[in-house]
Amino acid sequence: MSELPTLAAESTLAPVTSNEPFQVRPIGGRIGAEVRGVTLSADLDDHAIAEINKALLEHKVLFFRGQSHLDDATQEAFAARFGETVAHPTVPSLASGSRLLELDSKHGTRANSWHTDVTFVDAYPKISILRGVVIPPAGGDTVWANTAAAYANLPEPLRDLADKLWALHSNAYDYAATRQVADTESEREYRKQFTSTLYETEHPVVRVHPETGERTLVLGHFVQRFLGLSQRDSDRLKELFHDHVTRLENTVRWRWTQGDVAIWDNRATQHYAVADYADAHRVVRRATVHGDVPAGIDGRRSRIVKQETRTA
Repeated sequence: MSELPTLAAESTLAPVTSNEPFQVRPIGGRIGAEVRGVTLSADLDDHAIAEINKALLEHKVLFFRGQSHLDDATQEAFAARFGETVAHPTVPSLASGSRLLELDSKHGTRANSWHTDVTFVDAYPKISILRGVVIPPAGGDTVWANTAAAYANLPEPLRDLADKLWALHSNAYDYAATRQVADTESEREYRKQFTSTLYETEHPVVRVHPETGERTLVLGHFVQRFLGLSQRDSDRLKELFHDHVTRLENTVRWRWTQGDVAIWDNRATQHYAVADYADAHRVVRRATVHGDVPAGIDGRRSRIVKQETRTA
């Protein structure tokens, strides 16, 4: 398994687009870094994009303050520097011709449970780029977990078990399982759109990262069950692995301000948008970059087993 070099507590790399150095300042011991000295743009040179990608592979999620110059078009253009951008498979994009997904708290889009983006399809996104548009005066943080660190720190018997497991993922997951309040009408409408095409996909629980060679856990709220196990056993085992993924030492929490941008490696993380801001308004917009079909440690690749358009 190949490993990336460990960056120092604060890495100062070659300047990229300005007179200030490009600085990567780790936030958590296992995940997360704030990047300074760069203005995000599609016009960044290849060296800058390579440095951002290098830091992303090391720290899994990067945070950029003060990027209010970005609008929808320039956010998507910047994302395209990392690969082909893709729209959400079921939820309409922000506007015609755009592939941006808007997550607006007024429209029922509070993703307040642990997940990796869009794992109900086979080639789920490799990178997600999120921009803060409307931020509550308090609350509305996002938390990320490092699924490579979670795997590496599993007890050996659990690692051996995870290596052999496959899981069925679906976008028709149980939204109500962890909710403490009743759904709103807007949430029900959003969920109906979210499942307008029903997907079921089988993934290895452990995938090999195509750039780093790390082994990462492919789990989160889209998991329905583990193949070959009963629902009862699947639920208990999923909770066990979930507890290891979301241990505090594997996580980093970001307090948003308007104009912030977060970029994460969707192949090596889970995240949770904390819905603790009551009736305050929160809007973030996400661009995603097309990923590859995961391969397990035995080389077998994920596969879609159902794709069914639902009728009203």
